[in-house]
Amino acid sequence: MTKILIAGGGVAGAATALALHQAGVDAVVFEAHESGGDDAGAFLTVMANGMAALESVGAAAAVIGSSYPAAAVEVFGAGGEHVRHKDIQGPARTLTRAALYRTLQDLVVARGIPVVHGKRLAGAVPDGAGVLVRFADGSTATGDALVGADGIHSPTRHLIDPQAPIPRYTGQHVVYGYAEGNPAASAPDAYHMILGSKAFFGFTAPGDGRTWWFSRITGEARAGSTGPAQWRELVLEAARADSTPAAAIVSATPADAVVGGDSYDIPTTPTWHNDRMVLVGDAAHAAAPAAAQGASMALEDAVALGSALGSLDGPAAFTAYERRRRAQTEETVAASARMGTS
Repeated sequence: MTKILIAGGGVAGAATALALHQAGVDAVVFEAHESGGDDAGAFLTVMANGMAALESVGAAAAVIGSSYPAAAVEVFGAGGEHVRHKDIQGPARTLTRAALYRTLQDLVVARGIPVVHGKRLAGAVPDGAGVLVRFADGSTATGDALVGADGIHSPTRHLIDPQAPIPRYTGQHVVYGYAEGNPAASAPDAYHMILGSKAFFGFTAPGDGRTWWFSRITGEARAGSTGPAQWRELVLEAARADSTPAAAIVSATPADAVVGGDSYDIPTTPTWHNDRMVLVGDAAHAAAPAAAQGASMALEDAVALGSALGSLDGPAAFTAYERRRRAQTEETVAASARMGTS
């Protein structure tokens, strides 16, 4: 295959473009958003396996330059008591999702790989020996294959298999925020995790003058009906029940520095590919955030698919890629689901 179309310019899509470029395969990235990806208000940690994947496509140094070290986890109970210390197997880096998008997309552009914004996938059909892709604005593109890097609500997943599973609500909301200052005197390279009586709360103060925090709260799905101020109040109400720094951190957070949503996962996707389309990242195996492996799994997918397409033709490459990645990703998705409810 000589020209691959990639639907989605987020972590999975940009990394796949970099991996294909390294393998000598041309790619074009089509991003639905005008200036990046969705969920840009959240932050994440790229774990050691993700950093290794970035290193293999020459992107680790750029990500290190846009991120902060994550070296340890300190776990506390609802009464403020220290429960345990755990080292994070490194190197691991914390950064906003928006920063990771920008860093990877900048590398894609710098290496001469086209990125076209404002192109939301609307359909795809076989076209001779390749695939014809249609976008919502009426435009089309042709290539040898389509990579669906289009996230948990992937249209490509249902183009490959109309009976493909839809995302499953995990029973939890996940809220992210950025407090002013460092009210809990957090170490710059440590995550503090609080096993609260009403919610799980985690925070770190990486060194940019703010405390970055997140919370997982059990509840009925809110289906996009909750605004930043309401998400903030929901976390604050849960945090007040405990003798921990959580309430002070949330209180120091402006409402416009909060983003929340319902958490979904996909335990298994029976069909990852057909002869002309293949899934990577959340489109194939979305995990709840508890294991902090979503971005790292996407990066590993990208490297595995790039390697396969660099040495094998279409369907054989897709089969080899799936064989390499399916079992590991499904185990991680299952483990993250268990962690999120423990």
